[in-house]
Amino acid sequence: MFDPVIAPSGTLLGLLQRGRGDGTLHALAAPRAEALAALDHCVTGDPRQDWQVENRSLYYARLYLDLHGGLQGVEQHLFAAEDVLDTEESRTGLALAVLGHLASYGRQDALLLLRRYAATGTNWAWALDELALRDDDAGLRALAEPVLARFPAGPEGDAELAATVRDAFEPRPWRLWADDPRPAVGARVRAAGEQGSFDRWQRQMRPSGPRPGWSVQAVFDWAQEALERGSALHVPAARCLTAVAGPEDRAGILDAARGGPDGARGAALHYLAEARDPAVLDLVEAAADAGSPAVAETAVAAFERMCGDEAVDRARRWVHRSDELGASAAKVLACRGEARDAGLVLDALRYAVRVEGPDAPSLYALVDGAGRLGVACAAPVLRHVYRETASSQLRGRAARALAATDPSFPTGFAVECLWDCEETTREIAALHAETGDVRVAERLRRLAADPAEEDEVQSAVRSRIGPDGEPLPAL
Repeated sequence: MFDPVIAPSGTLLGLLQRGRGDGTLHALAAPRAEALAALDHCVTGDPRQDWQVENRSLYYARLYLDLHGGLQGVEQHLFAAEDVLDTEESRTGLALAVLGHLASYGRQDALLLLRRYAATGTNWAWALDELALRDDDAGLRALAEPVLARFPAGPEGDAELAATVRDAFEPRPWRLWADDPRPAVGARVRAAGEQGSFDRWQRQMRPSGPRPGWSVQAVFDWAQEALERGSALHVPAARCLTAVAGPEDRAGILDAARGGPDGARGAALHYLAEARDPAVLDLVEAAADAGSPAVAETAVAAFERMCGDEAVDRARRWVHRSDELGASAAKVLACRGEARDAGLVLDALRYAVRVEGPDAPSLYALVDGAGRLGVACAAPVLRHVYRETASSQLRGRAARALAATDPSFPTGFAVECLWDCEETTREIAALHAETGDVRVAERLRRLAADPAEEDEVQSAVRSRIGPDGEPLPAL
């Protein structure tokens, strides 16, 4: 999947791509054709930085409902010739998830599109999972033959079917089909289910893959061999060292951490970090200064896993470095520092935004740290991150930090956040939004009555609504 091209944050398309609450509010105020064109663009060209963790489907489905939008653009996207050429789930997953939410709201056209795609589309398994949650038994039974036709009779097709049944995310359709009286349906699905269960049992009884021998050197050899194959197994190797190493092995492990092969050195550094060995911080610094790029990266990762006071003290010394170890030290202070570290965290936050931009990976920890430490001076840069980042996850963290640092949050961004695409962000907004804004009371009532809303959001919403149905002040 190509990286999405995100429009500027001040445009309607940019707001919708980011999943911001203002996207919905601006779309409802814009000409309907323009709003629907932007919405179709988002649904058919997934704008998420990480499609596996960021939410957009319910956000876009609600906007289709509010705009009374048709699904012609989604249909053209699903059934285009590209569906055969590009089999990645990321191409159609968002569109199918949006259709699933629309079907749960009673949109029959969305349900019919899901049925049709499950019968003929490349990403049929995703569509079937959506239908498993929303369709009736009759609709699912009608899909048995077209789905099973994807698996030709014979050993190869039966093995593929068994694996599909075994790994199905939603088992309801397969259970229905297993009860079908037709031999070509019920008997075949039952046989596939039995074979899948047997395969799972075999995998559990006979785990595959290389395993280390039971000595310190054997573990080092295993870690090095894995690295040479392209797999970094430093953390599992460190756990193995914990099981086999004794006090007499410390000298050899220290030697490996100072200058062993990259795989062994990484395993040793992680082991010493977990053990909070007094020598590990000096070894981490040496690896960051003179090790290979792979070893330096491993050393930084080992340091970030440390949780003792000595790691925080060392982070205060390293935070001024301009390399990855310095950035890691800033994250450690953000996560585990004290009030006296607020200035250091603020400096690191400003530097990351200025140098790397509003989507820098280090911002996740730094934004959280600014909120945790209550750094009031961070509010302007947090607002910038909130507006500009393309990641709805990072924007939600910025909203949480603003709730702790910015007195204007309840009357500002908190109102917009009630329409945000992330449920955690809507939950924050439900707890903090100032009810003096007439939009807030109406939105709280709508979220409380929406069966598709997450339980945590509805709990937060109901904590703001009194017995008389009127909104209560923020906590």
